[in-house]
Amino acid sequence: MSRLRHPLVAVGAAFLLTAPWIVAFASGYPLSTLATVGLSGLGVVGASFLLAWAAETAEKDVPTAFAIAVLAVLAVAPEYAVDALYAWNAGAYAGTPRGAEAANLAIANMTGANRILIGLGWSGIALFTVYRAMHTGDPAVRSRPGWLSDSVQLDRDIGLEIVFLFLATVWAFLVPFGGGIGMLDTVVLVGLYAAYIVIILRGEVEPPEEHGGVPAYFQGWARPWRPLVVLALFTFSGALIFSAVEPFAHGLEELGLEYGVPAFFMIQWIAPLASETPELIVVAVLVNKARSTAGFNALISSKLNQWTLLIGTLAVVYSIALGQIGTLQFDLKQSVEIWVTAAQSLFAIALLINFEISVRESLVLLVLFLSQVIIEFLILRVLTVPNPEELSLLFLDAYIVLYVLLAVGLFVVRRGAVMEIFGIAANTVRSAIWREPSTEHAD
Repeated sequence: MSRLRHPLVAVGAAFLLTAPWIVAFASGYPLSTLATVGLSGLGVVGASFLLAWAAETAEKDVPTAFAIAVLAVLAVAPEYAVDALYAWNAGAYAGTPRGAEAANLAIANMTGANRILIGLGWSGIALFTVYRAMHTGDPAVRSRPGWLSDSVQLDRDIGLEIVFLFLATVWAFLVPFGGGIGMLDTVVLVGLYAAYIVIILRGEVEPPEEHGGVPAYFQGWARPWRPLVVLALFTFSGALIFSAVEPFAHGLEELGLEYGVPAFFMIQWIAPLASETPELIVVAVLVNKARSTAGFNALISSKLNQWTLLIGTLAVVYSIALGQIGTLQFDLKQSVEIWVTAAQSLFAIALLINFEISVRESLVLLVLFLSQVIIEFLILRVLTVPNPEELSLLFLDAYIVLYVLLAVGLFVVRRGAVMEIFGIAANTVRSAIWREPSTEHAD
């Protein structure tokens, strides 16, 4: 094997990408906003490659779904950190205008992150997968006659995640009716995710897919070195992403504000976009290697943990800062934002319910997301209209109705797929409950 093509050369290059940020972060040397964005962003890119390699290597020792779930949690950990900061301030300054603003920002950041993950993430990765299939021959991409009908086929084992995501989405519609995010929401949503993790942990460790490059190299290592290198890569990349994404997001916010972009808009859309970057890079790496199935599994798993853990832990952080059990309250605008986010999630689930997503469906998902963000921005900040806030709420209500009608229509048309996916999930749960823990281990 050529020295230049040795897998460790690629690992070294990824570490080199992270080095400038590590030096800047450790030294505390003051950087300009542009330098902060550049170095932290470069570090995130390097860490994302390490994270992807760690997850692929781990598939030899743990169920693939669990490896992907860990990958998803680490990739979106910065989003948790940013949102937790706002929830903490809401509790610490409860009863004051600053506390009320922080609570609204926590919801805005959370809903923005979830809508970006589907509106840009799911749609964008589907389109990228179809495009890359022309060069990689990705077996998950199916060519079909008709206008924009080529589609990405999903792993049917992802049915469990889709069903849990559906349950979390149904509950999310109810959250605003409780006056805010409270401990009941925490119990239900965190409980859903905990049940999901228990089920996939009891799954079989299947033979890993054939890998090349770095994952194949590390999978050739014997125990205990293979698990240790996976743990080291997960820990290093997770810590670096955690340290870099918040400065990256805040740097983008400052750059946006310099150009007159409103702070609230930056918190809801630009900061979450920055914190979702590691995850999208990881998935793009998988797609580029013709592993679109694993990539989509990671995206769906990320949506599940953001839609359960992220929402559920906000009440916990708020209560700790408050000093007692409390409910994170928010205004009518954020209630509507939650309903829009839940409606988009319901529509996205309806698209995937038959285990595929076409180019046409991806474009619809993308256009609906972009049009909502752009039109709302125009209403609130560009156009001169009477009562822009009230018009914005009516506009969001229209999108809620549109998303729900589209979702219900798809569920009715695909009712056979709905029954099938719930059957797959039920079988997975039964198998996990009754399966004897395996005593076999990979070498």
